[in-house]
Amino acid sequence: MADSCDTFVAMAPATLHKGIVFGKNSDRPNDEVQEVVYVAAADHNAGEKLKCTYIEIAESSHTHAVILSKPAWMWGAEMGANEHDVVIGNEAVWTKENGANDAEGKLLGMDLLRLGLERADSAKGALDVITSLLEEHGQGGRCFEPEHLSSVVYHNSFLIADRSEAWVLETAGKHWAAEKITDNVRNISNQLSVSTKIDLMSTGLQDTAKTAGYWDGTGDLNFAKAFGVDCPMTDLPDVELPCNRFTAGNSLMQKASEGGAFKLSSMLGVLRSRDAGICRVGKSATTASMVSVLAAPGSDRPSCHWLTATPNPACSVFKPFVFCKGACIGTKTISPKFDDSDRFKAGIDRQHTLYKAHQTINPLNLEAAKGALVDLLHDMEEQCIEDMEAFLENYTSDQAEELKDLFEDIVMSEIKFYKKK
Repeated sequence: MADSCDTFVAMAPATLHKGIVFGKNSDRPNDEVQEVVYVAAADHNAGEKLKCTYIEIAESSHTHAVILSKPAWMWGAEMGANEHDVVIGNEAVWTKENGANDAEGKLLGMDLLRLGLERADSAKGALDVITSLLEEHGQGGRCFEPEHLSSVVYHNSFLIADRSEAWVLETAGKHWAAEKITDNVRNISNQLSVSTKIDLMSTGLQDTAKTAGYWDGTGDLNFAKAFGVDCPMTDLPDVELPCNRFTAGNSLMQKASEGGAFKLSSMLGVLRSRDAGICRVGKSATTASMVSVLAAPGSDRPSCHWLTATPNPACSVFKPFVFCKGACIGTKTISPKFDDSDRFKAGIDRQHTLYKAHQTINPLNLEAAKGALVDLLHDMEEQCIEDMEAFLENYTSDQAEELKDLFEDIVMSEIKFYKKK
């Protein structure tokens, strides 16, 4: 079993509303629960420490409000957004810098993602946060909770966006390279993809590549070619080759953006594509999904983030969240809490209320799933999208009160739907 995520971004002129549409499928072990949590902005005392998944680091003096989709057992997140319209998704990658020390508990890629969201008010700022913490603390540690996956460790790539730009940040140990994206579409999968268009890089990256024998020093450094290796787990029957998903995902994005027509429903279609291997239901399954529609620069229209909090986007409802004063998502997508000492113990039940209710449609077995129920769910989602689009198109600041319980209200409606069926 391998982690096999895909993250996408569409930007003007590819998008219908000339803003940015961001999306990610988080593919993890099929029995892992992913929770959606909201963390309000906060100020912190000087000298305060922050406990991430494995290690403590210095806390920032201020952290921004964030909405996160995260494996319930860890501190970090697979994807999320902050109140300043920064969004991030990460991918597992394997590189020539992988080694035995990767098993040592440091910062997980998911920790780095959350730290970037909590501490930065722009995509470039998040890149700076992630790379500085990577260079200071390194990345590493067990990436999955089940005992049979205890040896699985990896490095990380990130797709980071705000209203104005996007960055692909890819790492190999403490080394990194970043590519700036300013238009059209881009995606990342479980392979390095930054080639010779390197807009920023870690200090000494070229010397490292030459000294290690990854690059002969001629021409431009190709980061992916120099540092990348094939995913070591693609010999398993349910693991789609990352290069196949990367190519198929890009093809879907290109097609959906023809004529500048890419929009929210376009990204939903990409994330729900089984033929492309992007929507997964095997042992490595899509355990949660997220789409963010970021308004164009200078627009007064709020950005909107759509999260499932449930596995298999083809059988899930994307629910809207908008940052606003007093925002509250309720408790139904938050998993039971356990002590860190219980982490990795067998039999820990991390299912939250919505996750349990969603199991009634058998989401990880499409052949057995109740098709009519899924159709009804998607009808409910489509109506919600239409209502939100009309609301946001004519939004004024005095309507903020109507947004604060929005996500919770849709979650409660979804749970009631399952109970009736």
